[in-house]
Amino acid sequence: MKTILVVEDELAISRVLKAYLSKAHYEVELAFNGNEALEKFNTIKPALVLLDVMLPGKDGWEVLGSIREKSSCPVIMLTALGDIDQKLDGLNQGADDYITKPFNAEEVVARVNAVLRRPTQMLEDHKTRYFGSLKVDFKSHYVSLHGIGLNFTPRDLSLLLFLADHPNQTFSREQLIEQLWGIDYEGSDRAVDLAIKRIRKILMNWPSDEGEIITQRGLGYQFHVHEK
Repeated sequence: MKTILVVEDELAISRVLKAYLSKAHYEVELAFNGNEALEKFNTIKPALVLLDVMLPGKDGWEVLGSIREKSSCPVIMLTALGDIDQKLDGLNQGADDYITKPFNAEEVVARVNAVLRRPTQMLEDHKTRYFGSLKVDFKSHYVSLHGIGLNFTPRDLSLLLFLADHPNQTFSREQLIEQLWGIDYEGSDRAVDLAIKRIRKILMNWPSDEGEIITQRGLGYQFHVHEK
């Protein structure tokens, strides 16, 4: 049974989320402030974190930053802020999804299920592929460059693995969202752009004569590798 860490300082909301997630067969742990959240995160190693932005002590952004320094555990932000820039900032800082209050608890469970759902399009036949100095292990979901392991958020990793599994093919934002995050995804398609930006930053030392993620203007993105 997968464990979900719910970090929310309003007891009533925490109880509702715990009830619905428990009904969906998740183990649920609660934390009510930022410091407690990090302590429990280190102890229980959850499968996913539901993280409120407005918290006593360390706020949600600080907690997210601390988690991202050591883990790619999926994090869904909970906040009363509805501004699209806030959502994009959250995704850019490594959040995997963003839910605005007030929300329907059943929707939260659906989002949790979607984030934890593995991409269905990965080829199981490929164990490892090399693109010059870039090594991609599809079975273990491990990526290294020049022999050094790279750390991606689950959402960014799923995007990179999908593109690497289809080299030299171009996919639109809509196609990538449908393949990786499901047709019921309700976030901005700019989340794809932000994920590509983060992936490119991590792969900045990948020699361009070996490969690169390119933008096909008006068409989408491509994991471009040079044919040999």
